[in-house]
Amino acid sequence: MSISDGEAEYVILVNLEEQYSLWPALQPIPDGWRVEGPQGTKETCLSYIRETWTDMRPKSLREAIARQER
Repeated sequence: MSISDGEAEYVILVNLEEQYSLWPALQPIPDGWRVEGPQGTKETCLSYIRETWTDMRPKSLREAIARQER
């Protein structure tokens, strides 16, 4: 018996570069990632990611650009 995407539970992961990923809730969290936001359906998690991750540039690039602008 398999679980469809609509029934599966997901978590949202964020890495050190503040990049987001959707991850199956039952899978171990990979090194370098942490859980953030709600756990729930794929659509719930994707909605959170769309609302939260508004700047796709890695954190290191945003910081480098900010240093150059000073």
